Amino acid sequence: MKPATELRPAPPLDAVLKARMRAVELVAIGASAGGVDALLNLLHDLPRDWHLPVVVVLHLPEGHESRLPALFAERTHVAVHEARDKLPIEPASLYFAPSGYHLSVERERYFSLSCEPPVLFSRPSIDLLMISAADAYGPALAGVLLTGANEDGAQGLLALRNAGGVAAVQDPDTALSPTMPLAALNLHQPDIVRPVPGLREFLTQMDHAHAQ
Repeated sequence: MKPATELRPAPPLDAVLKARMRAVELVAIGASAGGVDALLNLLHDLPRDWHLPVVVVLHLPEGHESRLPALFAERTHVAVHEARDKLPIEPASLYFAPSGYHLSVERERYFSLSCEPPVLFSRPSIDLLMISAADAYGPALAGVLLTGANEDGAQGLLALRNAGGVAAVQDPDTALSPTMPLAALNLHQPDIVRPVPGLREFLTQMDHAHAQ
């Protein structure tokens, strides 16, 4: 990640955004180049009283088994899974897309896997995850787009916004590779643009709001 700039206190969240945060039932996160470090900073040590399900697509080389579930299981207190076909989405769980498969969310609130062609040279595709999740969850979905070297995720986050969901983007000035967050910002204005520590604070606030 780029050298950290001085972090200023984030502006307070307005009442409308707080109300939308309370409606969230799923968080979808996308990342590519530099994403492992960003995800570790975002999701490390999630507490035992965490409530929301979180699903992550990180671009990975095909043909290599993902070590992300094992890596994060050692660093957080919630249940960690590699997403499987027909696996139901449960509260207080962290899911990672497997290498070499597109991951989608069905309206019945379970995952599906497919081997359709790559999207923007990527399989799994962040766009496909977020577009399908937006169709399934509508305004009950939140999306976070982190560092990445291509534009995957920008269209997905736009679909999420159009469905009424809550959209957050890593501040491109703090991203190891700013292409992905910049692509999202070129399409629409998300609800939140912050460095990763600010996004973690935002996720924590959203989880607390969901639990109320």
